[in-house]
Amino acid sequence: MKKPLTLVFAAFSLGMAAVPLSAQVPEIVFNLVPQPKFIDCLGKGYGPPPSAEVIVQRGELSDVLILHAHHLRPNLGFDLFTIQNTNLLANGEVNPNFKNFGLAWYQTDVQADNDGEAEVAIKTILLDQIFGFDPASSLAPTHTFHVGFWFNKPEDAAACGFDPSKPTPFNGEQHAGPNAMITVPNPITNLGPLCTGPRKQGSTFVCNE
Repeated sequence: MKKPLTLVFAAFSLGMAAVPLSAQVPEIVFNLVPQPKFIDCLGKGYGPPPSAEVIVQRGELSDVLILHAHHLRPNLGFDLFTIQNTNLLANGEVNPNFKNFGLAWYQTDVQADNDGEAEVAIKTILLDQIFGFDPASSLAPTHTFHVGFWFNKPEDAAACGFDPSKPTPFNGEQHAGPNAMITVPNPITNLGPLCTGPRKQGSTFVCNE
């Protein structure tokens, strides 16, 4: 029997102990936060601000992630990634000490419809164990516990100050715009929401494995 989501969030937010395998949370829900600099290019310019919520359901072999986005500028295209780092603080403000997004995994495209709504679903390894590594470049196993999506076309963010002549690599052609929305870190553990079983290791937190 699944635990109520309110209890799930309480356990995750505290982040004071690892979650035993027998008590792994079956489902989590979290929001993505718009990038302050690009919110006017992301949203409709009227009505409610853009928003996106994510549901991740744990499975025996893989997990299911469902993203619902609302109040986007109609017909915009985006590219969804799981990433190592976020550039936002827990309060949603831009981190002045941010360096880069780190390791990133391309997961799926996101397309807003005529009403500015979007929905996508993916099935893969996500909760607590999502990682990548590359021995050839000395990249140790690295988790990507954050979720975000990028403007597919650099020009779609030009009106908000993005230089289309300097695209980012966040789409299939490696010619994308800036990040549009992304998760924030847990204020206690500083980990992304895809880690549901944090444990303290020295002065920092890692994810239960």
